[in-house]
Amino acid sequence: MSNVEKEPGPQAPSPSPQDAEPEKRKREYKDFGHEEEGPTRALVDMDTIELKAEDLYDKEKVDLETIVIDDVFKLLQCDENGLSEEEALRRLELFGPNKLEVDEQNAFLQFLSFMWNPLSWVMEAAALVAIVLSNGQGQPPDWPDFVGIVLLLFINSAIGFYEERNAGNAVKALMDSLAPKAKVKRAGNWSEIESATLVPGDMISFKIGDIVPADCRLTEAINVSIDQAALTGESLPQSKKNGDQCFSGSTCKQGEAEGVVISTGSNTFFGRAASLVGQDDDTTGHLQKILAQIGSFCLITIGIFVLAEIFCLYAGFRYGYRRGLDNILVLLIGGIPIAMPTVLSVTLAVGAQQLAKYKAIVTRITAIEELAGVTILCSDKTGTLTTNKLTIDRNTIQTYGPFSAEDVILLAAYASRTENQDAIDASVVQAIGDPTRARAGIKLLDFKPFNPVDKRTEITYRQEATGKLKRVTKGMTGIIIELCTRNKTEEIENRLEKDVEEYATRGLRALAVAFEEVDGDDFEAEGNGFELIGLLAIYDPPRDDTKQTIDDAVALGVRVKMVTGDQLAIAKETGRRLGLGDHMYPAKVLKDGPAPGSKHASLDEMIMDADGFAGVFPEHKYEIVKRLQGLGHLCAMTGDGANDAPALSRANVGIAVEGATDAARGAADIVLTEPGLSTIVHAIRQSRVIFQRMRNYSIYACAVTIRIVVCFAILAFTYKFDFPPFMILIIALLNDGTIMTLSVDRVLPSMTPDSWDLAEIFSYAVAYGIYLTASTIALVCIIKETTFFQDSFGVSLDTDFPIASNDPQLHMVIYLQVAIISQALIFVTRSHSFFFMERPSSALMIAFCIAQLISSIIAAYGDWGFTKIKAISGGWIGIVWVWNIVWFIPLDWIKFAMKATVIKRLRQRHEAKAVQDAATGVPMTRTQSRAASIHESLYSNRVSFIKRAARKVGFGQKISMKPEELQRFSSIQAQRVGATLARNPSRTAA
Repeated sequence: MSNVEKEPGPQAPSPSPQDAEPEKRKREYKDFGHEEEGPTRALVDMDTIELKAEDLYDKEKVDLETIVIDDVFKLLQCDENGLSEEEALRRLELFGPNKLEVDEQNAFLQFLSFMWNPLSWVMEAAALVAIVLSNGQGQPPDWPDFVGIVLLLFINSAIGFYEERNAGNAVKALMDSLAPKAKVKRAGNWSEIESATLVPGDMISFKIGDIVPADCRLTEAINVSIDQAALTGESLPQSKKNGDQCFSGSTCKQGEAEGVVISTGSNTFFGRAASLVGQDDDTTGHLQKILAQIGSFCLITIGIFVLAEIFCLYAGFRYGYRRGLDNILVLLIGGIPIAMPTVLSVTLAVGAQQLAKYKAIVTRITAIEELAGVTILCSDKTGTLTTNKLTIDRNTIQTYGPFSAEDVILLAAYASRTENQDAIDASVVQAIGDPTRARAGIKLLDFKPFNPVDKRTEITYRQEATGKLKRVTKGMTGIIIELCTRNKTEEIENRLEKDVEEYATRGLRALAVAFEEVDGDDFEAEGNGFELIGLLAIYDPPRDDTKQTIDDAVALGVRVKMVTGDQLAIAKETGRRLGLGDHMYPAKVLKDGPAPGSKHASLDEMIMDADGFAGVFPEHKYEIVKRLQGLGHLCAMTGDGANDAPALSRANVGIAVEGATDAARGAADIVLTEPGLSTIVHAIRQSRVIFQRMRNYSIYACAVTIRIVVCFAILAFTYKFDFPPFMILIIALLNDGTIMTLSVDRVLPSMTPDSWDLAEIFSYAVAYGIYLTASTIALVCIIKETTFFQDSFGVSLDTDFPIASNDPQLHMVIYLQVAIISQALIFVTRSHSFFFMERPSSALMIAFCIAQLISSIIAAYGDWGFTKIKAISGGWIGIVWVWNIVWFIPLDWIKFAMKATVIKRLRQRHEAKAVQDAATGVPMTRTQSRAASIHESLYSNRVSFIKRAARKVGFGQKISMKPEELQRFSSIQAQRVGATLARNPSRTAA
């Protein structure tokens, strides 16, 4: 028989073999209850509290979670009267407040972080060149270029800072405290205090509906039931008795309790999880890896042509120091896509605000880009795929007597509490539809609530219509059947055992119901004998929208795997109901690997093939995510509890569902604020829209780098063309202003997971860049070598033919031509078909028109002597516009030609490699985790360089943990309490 999850409480004692009837075998109904381990003793001399830290960390000697309660009081130097106020204040200084620390980002450092990446460094170097190195040959420092570069840097940083700060502010509203108030005994008197001031050794109390404010051991428990599903993944509330541990953040569902605090704040069960995740400053997002590679492409391109200019202009043409420097500045300023980190940050920040409309709060902004590429979604079950609310499965009710299924439910509701309900009573009462029916038509005479000893509830009532006394009981199958003297036959027992076993194989929990009549008017009298009338199946049902969500995710190319702490049979049943599949494995296979002779050659192959895993601990979830990433998948993980936090942190995209604990929220990248998973599908679609915007910009930025660097280098080599650096700054400024609107551009999401194919991006960029370079060089050649425009259109420049290479009006013509067609390129890169087939956003069109109007006005009226330009006539402006339109139209054909040749071959090569890798078992070459090199982390915009420096000198130390330690992180941290007190004994102690 499959083992299903059991209601807490000790098992009823089994009769010895000699007591059993020889002809009857022992029956076991494994529907509720579990074996319990007895308390242990600390293997140390409890008369000496001054223990060494290494002793307290030795699990063989001390475990504050399991040692007898007397030893806990001795270790923590406290008693049941509570601590004195003076001692509580002393311990508050030792252990810190009972709340999770929030790592506040310094606003000024966040602003500066937008200037801390290799692309910005090159611009900053250019500014230094303009103000320091250019002061020579009798000329002053290049103040216009210096001021322009600094202004460009500050504008980009300000925009990125503003948008990212706005997105960050939305997150702060989600960080709720664990339990604002706590009832504590200090110096023998009970009072209510801020839960943040609780310390280890405090005596606390809580009752039904309260949140447990700190990890504690119970000293008094009256019918206590604790819901800790969000922490441990257990579906049913757990009964607690004296000496048991309660976790901070769990909810009291029934009874009242007192206990002694053993750990607070970051030392609690889920506080520890919050401390171990998300604290590694050497990690960065997938997007930063892409930024690093795109940045390297641009920097290498610029570096090659800067070196070429140094050799050609200085060694070949014998340029003066300042003249050659201006040419180099043109390549540095024009070639660096300085706005790239800002444009992508703004795009992500705007996307985060759009996701907030779907009730998804983004806590790590680059997670949006990673979500677009997610191929596997690992989901917790309890509270995520399911409602975490027990329900009676009406379709599987079994009856054994004269009563119908509806009668059985109604009688079971009679035998349930209507107030202060536990989870099972609530599910039964809910099943009858109208809760008032649970007491309608009857007069309650006696009610016995569930307790861990009897494992059943019982009601005695008078039926108002007939005046007869009746009694109903419901509870553990093995207990109820022993009471049923009226119809307990071999046939009934065989049928009951078969039904319970069938429930177990489907992951359903059995609840037996029995009925009897009582003669006379004495409600305490014995009845005429209980009769088994029915068996109810209890399960945690899927959310209404979960199946549709999973179907939508699969349609988007995302495979969903269930990863749950619940039992295998329950996981399989949930998988069947959701259409997720029931090809699931217990967590032990992650350690043992595939069974000999199985169809799976390796554990990785088994993980990929599985629909899910059951009975997992935190380290199992972590291992599953890690292995999927190792196979080349971008992996998302959903969860709601502290037990999910390590995997949420490891996943490329961690998603905390509605109602998640602070530990899960702190570890997650996206926090959902309304129930259900439908938001995830909206988030995936929206993230792919955002990805398309970023990809379009990346092609554009790389193409402009090629276009500026190659174009002006060739002009310098062929015509000794000295274009003014200040005009390149103007082009960059107008470009950046226009390109910012890409963050709200209208694009279509892909129906498959997105991935960065940098070979495609660079191929497109080179093709576009070379073509635009040709458009400028051809214009210069015609103006310098012929009088075509003068003869055809009656225009002229201030100087007669031949035109000098560095004529100020020629500079203005080239400025206008480069400014117009460079910006127009975005309409080609943003579309998959002809540019006019995909309508851009209004913001992009308006920004483009304004930028071109400004460029044309500058061309018509700009006469700035310091920058070697001079205004041109309207005729020349018209010629440049027509020239650009003529050259712009074939850009779409270049795109189609690239798709049919180079891009097609690249994709075929990728597909062939993927097939080969699949055959040989070699992982795909995709991002495996958020771990990054120092070079990649320089693009993170998270001031990581400051944090690394601080950590090296001892500031801001954070707890770190190896994956194999995750399973027992709560116990290890609980022991830190005793260790700290041992090193700092009470000054008032004798």
